[in-house]
Amino acid sequence: MAYSQTLAACLIAMLFLAPSILATDPDPLQDFCVADLDGKAVSVNGHTCKPMSEAGDDFLFSSKLAKAGNTSTPNGSAVTELDVAEWPGTNTLGVSMNRVDFAPGGSNPPHIHPRATEIGIVMKGELLVGIIGSLDSGNKLYSKVLRAGETFLIPRGLMHFQFNVGKTEASMVVSFNSQNPGIVFVPLTVFGSNPPIPTPVLTKALRVDAGVVELLKSKFAGGF
Repeated sequence: MAYSQTLAACLIAMLFLAPSILATDPDPLQDFCVADLDGKAVSVNGHTCKPMSEAGDDFLFSSKLAKAGNTSTPNGSAVTELDVAEWPGTNTLGVSMNRVDFAPGGSNPPHIHPRATEIGIVMKGELLVGIIGSLDSGNKLYSKVLRAGETFLIPRGLMHFQFNVGKTEASMVVSFNSQNPGIVFVPLTVFGSNPPIPTPVLTKALRVDAGVVELLKSKFAGGF
């Protein structure tokens, strides 16, 4: 009887542990899998691969981040993305990059990357980098002014922002451990969703009058 009970306990433990053992991204099975962005085949967590004979010889190189973006935007910043949609060679490799340029006083507003941890380096200027912990941390704000050559780390899923506190233009380059990190801009998501979040929901959540909510919705009706 004791043996049977022990065996049963081991089997139950294995059933509970199996998801944690098996639920992981597989390792690549080829050197390169250049994304076929126009492919019609079913894709699961990635894109199908182009035949290597059709991939060309430039999929390992990109000059897109060499040029600064246009910071004449409402936020005074420009994000140049280099994920799998912009650089198909990153498909299945679990990496991507962004460049962000800032006018004086420009901001990369509070946002979240739901699928990636981020590490970045300030290339020029002075940026206030802020990271907000989860409720577990008491929503603590971690922030520091960083200058050229200094780096920062943002754990996956935490809200963060950057703000140019200097008198000159600033820029940074960040990398992600995902080919498609995704982004959730907090103000745009809350006030510019499609269809809109019902105003009574937001007045209750934000503890403000309906007029304030409608004003903020009007600011994001056209996106960023």
